[in-house]
Amino acid sequence: MAYDYKTIVPYLLDWYDYNARILPWRENPKPYHVWISEIMLQQTRVEAVRGYFDRFINEIPSIDALAKVEDEKLLKLWEGLGYYNRARNLKKAAWQIVRDYGGELPADYNELLKLPGIGSYTAGAIASIAFQIPVAAVDGNVLRITKRIAGSFDDITKEKVKRELSEDLNRIIPKDRPGDFNQSLMDLGATVCLPNGKPLCQQCPLMHLCEAYHKDYIAQIPVKPPKKKRKIEQRTILLMEYQDKYLLHQRAAKGLLAGLWELPGIEEKLSSRKLRSILNDKGLEIASLKTLGEAKHIFSHIEWHMTGYYINLSHLTPEYIKENSFILADEEEIKHTYTLPSAFSPFLDQTIDKRLGNN
Repeated sequence: MAYDYKTIVPYLLDWYDYNARILPWRENPKPYHVWISEIMLQQTRVEAVRGYFDRFINEIPSIDALAKVEDEKLLKLWEGLGYYNRARNLKKAAWQIVRDYGGELPADYNELLKLPGIGSYTAGAIASIAFQIPVAAVDGNVLRITKRIAGSFDDITKEKVKRELSEDLNRIIPKDRPGDFNQSLMDLGATVCLPNGKPLCQQCPLMHLCEAYHKDYIAQIPVKPPKKKRKIEQRTILLMEYQDKYLLHQRAAKGLLAGLWELPGIEEKLSSRKLRSILNDKGLEIASLKTLGEAKHIFSHIEWHMTGYYINLSHLTPEYIKENSFILADEEEIKHTYTLPSAFSPFLDQTIDKRLGNN
């Protein structure tokens, strides 16, 4: 028998009235603002999103502007948030909204689901917050809270479990405050019923209802299968400077970091001696070479273990640039025009960012 969650509603809303986080997209919950914030918040912490959201809305203030924005500008505004397909899907969805909905997000849960990049959680969040449609928004936070409340050992990675919970919450979501109800669960999961480490049960408005708390199951719930080990890839990253410009390479249109710019690299770990030999064999004339140390970057299923080098070239031929599909970009272009993933930040921060006076 499904757990009846109706008892949590008044406690959650009362708690939310006094503890809601102050967030820029909540101050002005236009449908466009809610949509952009929800896409940014996927797999990204609220603290990281605040600055990105303000900058994005200032530069791209409407759905029509989003549909028309140049790809390079869009990706540059997204630089550092990761998962760049989220940004590409925003533009695809904007085109569809302009074409099919007169430039306005549809005030309909099922229509929202038709848009690129919008799944059941995001559709529920937009529908409830922006349009006050009583539909649940179920993500990892909500699954964790509700399964602890119910004392349930269901595997929360299973689609059936998520679907059944959505149905349960849709039955009890308050019709007069659906957005507040969903946001109360978002905030509770972010600040009290924490995903990592010990939850702050003594601060929880639902503690007296929580089966996991009373039966001491908190550490065992929610249930998820163990994560697969990530594949580790060794890479040598090259910050190559020639006449105050730097070599950049554009990644393939498909695959990891598709279409983004990167520092040149070699898919193995090289010593400075071996690297110098390889570059000399390619006909490059090196004025200086120094190590930039090591760094690690974690993707969903892959870890890059990187060794970085700064290389000042005394000679570089147009043929070498063309053969390797490189471009030369100066510091300002790297800062303001070309989108480089945060994987390369440890090496850029030591050189280009320092000279530009950025933290």
